[in-house]
Amino acid sequence: VQLVESGGGLVQAGGSLRLSCAASGFTFSSYLMTWYRQAPGKERDLVARISSAGGSTNYADSVKGRFTISRDNAKNRVYLQMNSLKPEDTAVYYCNARRGFDYWGQGTQVTVSS
Repeated sequence: VQLVESGGGLVQAGGSLRLSCAASGFTFSSYLMTWYRQAPGKERDLVARISSAGGSTNYADSVKGRFTISRDNAKNRVYLQMNSLKPEDTAVYYCNARRGFDYWGQGTQVTVSS
């Protein structure tokens, strides 16, 4: 089982990034997929979640209207489009797969400068 995040980096406030998570080793289309983030000294928080078929999504209040989660079950990938980024979005972003138990990726750093 493997989850590999990519797409992080340094961006100015107001900019955009698109994170990608490539999954392998399990039946991706059967799993709830979630993006979490963890800032230094803080707990890991849910950012956005998408159902196995992609028909249902949930977002943290802090990112509603700015972030969009999507998935491509044919490519075993989940994405997080992040627009209007703010310095407080700075964190390590993690991809999570859940179906009774959890798989995690290694994380990708997102840094938003003011």
